Amino acid sequence: MSQVSSHDGNAFKIGLRSDRGQATIEFAFVFIVLIIMVVSIVEMIFFMSTYNVLADAAKEGVRYAIVHGYNNSYPVGPACPCAKLDGEAAPSGTAAEDPTNSYGVVKSYAQYSLHDVSGANMTVTATYGPADPAPFGVTPLNKTPNRVQVVVSYPYHWFFGLGWTAVNVNAAAEGRIMN
Repeated sequence: MSQVSSHDGNAFKIGLRSDRGQATIEFAFVFIVLIIMVVSIVEMIFFMSTYNVLADAAKEGVRYAIVHGYNNSYPVGPACPCAKLDGEAAPSGTAAEDPTNSYGVVKSYAQYSLHDVSGANMTVTATYGPADPAPFGVTPLNKTPNRVQVVVSYPYHWFFGLGWTAVNVNAAAEGRIMN
């Protein structure tokens, strides 16, 4: 018996020619999406780290203010700006907590992690207010049991840039004066 038709396989390859290079194109698209995701995750990690440093610095300022109240031998506040809270960062190796110098504890604490806390970049605001309800006869606002609030603001510059403008990151902490 003889074969009526012969098949050399070319008929099946005609439909596959349009798929040539498809895997390369798909890989390029997926790779771009993955790079964007990784860059976004890294950027968010840096942003959250900056916020955590600012929040801890604000807590450090409140801690310093509540233990250095009216009855302390080196009182802080209530008239601010006060150099011990919002003053310049201490040079490396100098303790900002030392009450005899005029370095600010908030910026000194933040410089350990942010590294750029010059006066033009970070703003520290300390506000003293009466306790709720305000006790009768407590005149100085830096006296027990009044409140102190420290707000730290810092312009966050994006690590990867991409032409984005800086975003102000704010962190606040509040406490009651104990001394």
